[in-house]
Amino acid sequence: MTVKLVVLYTQPADAAAFDQEYAAVHAPLVAKIPRLQRFEAGRLVTALDGGEHTYHRIAELYFADRAAMDAAFGSPEGAATAQHYGQIAPPGSRMYVEIVD
Repeated sequence: MTVKLVVLYTQPADAAAFDQEYAAVHAPLVAKIPRLQRFEAGRLVTALDGGEHTYHRIAELYFADRAAMDAAFGSPEGAATAQHYGQIAPPGSRMYVEIVD
């Protein structure tokens, strides 16, 4: 069953610097994660329901199943990506595992 890691980044203090670091360093790290089937990322520009614009960026990483995702993040490439996330993620950023219907 396909699973997706959904990463929500809160608003950074300096959005331009964050986006530069994300594009130049983090996205290339993500692309090297073994067993990754698909990777999508983008900026969230508005809250259509009129609520607070809490999140700046979203990333979605697809894997064949939970075991593949766990193995991927147990790899050196996955560990490097997780470590960099810890460096760049603004406070309150979140990661969720979604089972894709």
